[in-house]
Amino acid sequence: MNKWFKSGAPWIWMTGGAVSVSLVAVLGLLLLIGWRGLTFFWPHSIYEWQVSTPAGEQYTVIGEIHDREQVSLAQLRGAGLAMEGVTAETLTRFLIKTGNREFVPLDFRWLLETNIASRAQPADLVVLERSNNGNFYGYLEQVRQGDNAVSGDLREQLNSRLERVQKLNREMKSLQRGDIGSISYQLEQLRLKQRRLELEGTATESALAEIRSQEQQLRADYQVLEKQLFALRTEAQRDNIVVRDMRGESVTLSLGSVLDATWPNDMGTLAKALHWFSQIGKFVSGEPREANTEGGVFPAIFGTVFMVILMAIIVTPLGVVAAIYLHEYAGKNNLTKMIRIAVINLAGVPSIVYGVFGLGFFVYMVGGSLDQLFYPESLPTPTFGSPGVLWSALTLAILTLPVVIVSTEEGLSRIPSSVRQGSLALGATKAETLWRIVIPMASPAIMTGLILAIARAAGEVAPLMLVGVVKLAPNLPVDGNFPFLHVERKFMHLGFHIYDVGFQSPNVEAARPLVYATSFLLVTVIVGLNLTAIGIRNHLREKFRSLDQ
Repeated sequence: MNKWFKSGAPWIWMTGGAVSVSLVAVLGLLLLIGWRGLTFFWPHSIYEWQVSTPAGEQYTVIGEIHDREQVSLAQLRGAGLAMEGVTAETLTRFLIKTGNREFVPLDFRWLLETNIASRAQPADLVVLERSNNGNFYGYLEQVRQGDNAVSGDLREQLNSRLERVQKLNREMKSLQRGDIGSISYQLEQLRLKQRRLELEGTATESALAEIRSQEQQLRADYQVLEKQLFALRTEAQRDNIVVRDMRGESVTLSLGSVLDATWPNDMGTLAKALHWFSQIGKFVSGEPREANTEGGVFPAIFGTVFMVILMAIIVTPLGVVAAIYLHEYAGKNNLTKMIRIAVINLAGVPSIVYGVFGLGFFVYMVGGSLDQLFYPESLPTPTFGSPGVLWSALTLAILTLPVVIVSTEEGLSRIPSSVRQGSLALGATKAETLWRIVIPMASPAIMTGLILAIARAAGEVAPLMLVGVVKLAPNLPVDGNFPFLHVERKFMHLGFHIYDVGFQSPNVEAARPLVYATSFLLVTVIVGLNLTAIGIRNHLREKFRSLDQ
């Protein structure tokens, strides 16, 4: 046994076991997040319960089972419920998602199994996904065009008219964000131009007349587009449906607010799978609704990826230049040692401290100075003097800078000095040696540092809350208005979206599945960014492998 320990085999097995346990734990966590998040988009069965309480109250509940739990009889009696005749030690109660938010006081309610008289699963129960007030559950009774009921198969009529409404909604959205948004942007630029002329004292009558002329033309164009928008909105509100809800009352709903209609109890496995993929696509490509508890997360995906790419563009040259200076040019003295210690210590600073620094230095000092110099006409409304995606990228660049410096310096130290000496002996300058020999050979190490920087920056939330991220951003940092790239704008982030939905949502039960879905999506985005960087690193490694020989 002593010989076996001295051979080192136990430590090998211990290390392998620790790696295996860690791998299983990570995969298990990802599977749990993925399962809890992705099953949310599966069309769940809709039930109709007949409920009878001990007090003699009888009513109907329509909804889907959101959760279930075992409750002890003592706990129920302690809550003041009369449980006469019940002998079981534990009872099952169901958490039911009922929807119909404008008519029912609660989106979710608990049903105790002893109060359930019957449970049915009717095939004609319809689920209506709406742009506001959540889902609506009930029985489709009529499809109307104006005040007239439409004959024929109700499902076919509803689906065909929903396609028409969705097309009109897309046209309205394109009109609002395209031509109307462009005119609004140009009007604002004219206002700022006039303000700048007034501040500079060059607001001549001819210049002001030209601005007024352009403004009148833009407002005339705006009126035309506004009429088109109102006409499309009227067309979208033309059709409506009548649905009987769980109260037994017929409710008229405008198709203009209905996004989708499904009959999950009448769907086969293939139809449910197709609907599942469709819902995931909507989640990835859509915009959030209802205080981020419904809809999609595309603005958060775009903001996360855009901010990380911008951060990578900033941190890579800074980190590489700093590492080259420290390793190739700086002398081996106490000052260099202190700089290296400071770089290493920067990696241990809490991220929220970087956020405070970014807010004070980048936003208020640098951004405020830029506003004073280049955008005085916008004041007191700040342009760069408020949190934005640029300051977020710079803050995270400083946060991840030590990782890139250390990784690059490690790569430079692995390059034999004979390579540098041979290049210099052949007549190359030191700059040429660095640019053509040393940096290409160290590029895999540089990419390794960038991979680690991306992995950390994509998941950071605390500093972003101070320097740019918001709950809901009305516009993306990229649009069709000059200069097309608006790095001064605030943006949405998947990490902050998870925090907001999970902890700031007014409806925690409704938001919980979206927390898992968004978490899984964030991990997927980080893995995708890292795999892209790893692919580039492997390509560079193969490309410059001959230089190592």
